[in-house]
Amino acid sequence: MLAPLVRLLLAFTCALITGWLHAAPSAETGHARASLLAHAPDGVKAGSSVWLGLRLEHQPHWHTYWRNPGDSGLPTTLSWTLPSGFAAGDIAWPTPKQLPLGPLMNYGYDGDLLLPVRLTVPAGYAGGDLPLKLRADFLICEDVCIPEFAELDLVLKAGPETTHAALFERAFAAAPRTEPGAKASARLDGQALVIEVAGLPAAWRGKPVQLFPENGAVLDHPAPLGQSWEGERLLLRAPLSAQRSESPAAMDAVLTAAHGSPGIRIGFAIAGAWPQPGAAAPAAPAAAAAAPASAPAPADRTWLVVLGLAFLGGAILNLMPCVFPVLSLKVLGFAQHGGERRRIVAGGFAYTAGVVLSFLLLAALLLALRASGEGLGWGFQLQSPPFVAALAILFTLIGFNLAGLFEFRAMLPDRLLNARARNPVADDFLTGVLAVAVASPCTAPFMGAALGAALSQPAPQALSVFAALGLGMAAPYLAASLFPGVARLLPRPGPWMARFKTFMAFPMFATVVWLLWVLGQQAGIDAVVALLALVVAAAFGWWLLGIPARGAAGRAGAIGAAVLAIGAVTAWAWPAFRYAQAETPAVQASGAWQAWSPQAFAEARGQGRPVFVDFTAAWCVTCQYNKRTALADPAVMEDFKARGVVLMRADWTRRDETITQALKELGRSGVPVYALYRKDAAQPTLLSELLSVDEVRQALAAP
Repeated sequence: MLAPLVRLLLAFTCALITGWLHAAPSAETGHARASLLAHAPDGVKAGSSVWLGLRLEHQPHWHTYWRNPGDSGLPTTLSWTLPSGFAAGDIAWPTPKQLPLGPLMNYGYDGDLLLPVRLTVPAGYAGGDLPLKLRADFLICEDVCIPEFAELDLVLKAGPETTHAALFERAFAAAPRTEPGAKASARLDGQALVIEVAGLPAAWRGKPVQLFPENGAVLDHPAPLGQSWEGERLLLRAPLSAQRSESPAAMDAVLTAAHGSPGIRIGFAIAGAWPQPGAAAPAAPAAAAAAPASAPAPADRTWLVVLGLAFLGGAILNLMPCVFPVLSLKVLGFAQHGGERRRIVAGGFAYTAGVVLSFLLLAALLLALRASGEGLGWGFQLQSPPFVAALAILFTLIGFNLAGLFEFRAMLPDRLLNARARNPVADDFLTGVLAVAVASPCTAPFMGAALGAALSQPAPQALSVFAALGLGMAAPYLAASLFPGVARLLPRPGPWMARFKTFMAFPMFATVVWLLWVLGQQAGIDAVVALLALVVAAAFGWWLLGIPARGAAGRAGAIGAAVLAIGAVTAWAWPAFRYAQAETPAVQASGAWQAWSPQAFAEARGQGRPVFVDFTAAWCVTCQYNKRTALADPAVMEDFKARGVVLMRADWTRRDETITQALKELGRSGVPVYALYRKDAAQPTLLSELLSVDEVRQALAAP
C-alpha cells in the first residue's frame, strides 16, 4: 500500500517548492544584469510621487528594445506588485538608437540602461516601509534573440533616497523633451508620409535627423528617410511599409539630431486618404514568401512530430533503470491477478491515469514556477536534496516490503484496509504517480528537443507534449491490460512469484545506492549520513508498527514511539538537506575536462578554440551512461585532443540558474545536452542524447 509514503513524498515536494519562491533587488538574467532602483530625494510623502527604475546592464554587443522595436523585437514590459493605493505609471522611455540588422531596422538600447517609472503615493500614506515587487520581461538580442526576465523586489524607506541619483539624472536627460514652439503636420503623398516640422532648435538646422515613429506598423523603418531644410522648416518623406497594418489619423514620433542629442517628441494629424494596405508592394519579396509563418500546415506537421517523439520517449522510459524497479511491481501484479479480467483492465486504466496526470501536474508546476520568475528545467525535483532523501527512504521501505521484512497491510488500520479492498485500483494509480516521480529525469532519449519545444509554447501545447509522454510510458502496460494475447505472454502464477518478489527488492536497493550518490554530489557527506540515519529511523518505526499490539493502548503506544523516533531524527537531519552543500563542486577539473562557467566558456571562445560542453547531472542516468561509454572512449578523447577541443562539463545536479539559462538558449529544458562549438560557427552543433562513438567522431570531423 503506497498511499502513506506517496503523501510523505508530496510533503517534501511542497517544502522544496516553498524554499524556491524568492526574489532580490538585482539578478543575472543570462545576458544582462537587472536591478530595481529607487530615487526619492525628498522622501516618500503622502500625495507626492517618487521614481523607480529598472536598470539593465547589457553584456557587450547585446541590446533590448524601445516601445516601438522596429522591424523585429519586443518592447520591455513591467508588471508591478505594490502596496494598496500606490500606482506605477508607464515607462519614461529614453531616446532610443537605431539598431540596423541586415535589411531590417530596429530601435532600442545597449550598454547601461535605466527605464524610469513614476510611482504615485496615495494621500492616505502614513509612513513606513514599502515592499515593492517587479517582474520585468524583455527580449535581448545579439545575432540571436532570447526572451529573458527578472523577478525583483525592493523595500523603499520613507526617508530620502538618492543613492542612484546620477543614474536617474542621466535617464531624465536622455528622455525626449517637448520643444516649446515646435509644430508638426503630415499628409499622405502616394506611398509616402510627408511630415513638416517647424520650430526645432536653431542648432539642428541644416543637419540630418533621425525619425523614431511610436507606431510600429506604418512606416518602412529601414528605407532611406527623405529630408530637406527650408529655412526653419524641416520636410521629411517617410515611405510607407509594404506590410502596413494600420491607418492612423494621427501619430507620435521622436526626432533626434544625427549626432545623438536627446530627442524631441512631436505629434501630428495626418491629412489625406490612406492607400490600401499592401499596395506599396505588389509582389512580396522571396524571403518573405518563404517565411515559416506563412506555412501553417508544415508547422502543424512539425508539432505532430514533436508529439510522436514524446510518445516514443515515454515508451522508452520503461527500459530505464530508474523506472524498472517500480514497473516490476506492476509485472508482479499481473501474475497475482491473472484470472481477474476486470481487475486487470481497471488497474491498467488507473495506472495510465496516474502516469498521465502526474506528468501533467509536473509540467503545469514547472510552467507556473517559470511564469513566476523561477529558472527551472525538466527534472527539477531531483535537484532538491529533500526530494532525493524522500525517494531514498520510500524505495528502502518498498525494498524491505518486497524482501518480506514487513507487510504494509499489517501496519495499517482496518478502515484503510477495507477501503483498499473496496477500491483496489487506488494502488495502481499511486504506482503510476511513483513511476513518474523517478522517471521524469530519465526522459532524455528522443525527448530533449521535444521538451525544449514544449516549454517554449503556450500552455495548452506544452501540456499536450507531456500528456503524450505519459501515454507513451503507460502504453505497454495498458496494452497488456486490454489485450489478453499480450497478457498471456506473461508466466502463469506459481511458487516462482514469492522468489520473484524477493528478487525485486534488490533493484530497489540499487536505486537507493544511486540516490545516496546523487545526494552526496548535491549536499555532501553530512547529508548522506543524515539520510542513512533517517532510513534507520523509518525502518525502526515501521518495525514498531508491525509488532502485534494488545488493545488500543498498545497500538497507540507503538504509533507514538514510531512518530517520536522518526520526528526526532528528521529534526536533526533536516538542516543537512536544507542548507548543507557539497564541499567541492559536483564537477571538478578532471583530466581533460574542466568545470563549465560562462567566464571560462567565453575565454575559450575568445581564443578561437572549439569547445565541447557536456550538460550533465548526477541524477541523470543517461548522462552517466554516456559519460562512461562514448565520452570515455580512447578514440574519441584522442580526436578531441588532436583538434584542440576544450572539454567542459556543466553540472546541473544542484540548482544552477546560469546552467538553466544556457540550456534555455539551446532550446532545451533538461539534460543530457551535448553542444559542440566549432571555431568560426556562431551556433553550436547539438548531438543526440544517447551518444555513440561514431556520432561524436563524425561531428568532430565535419567541416
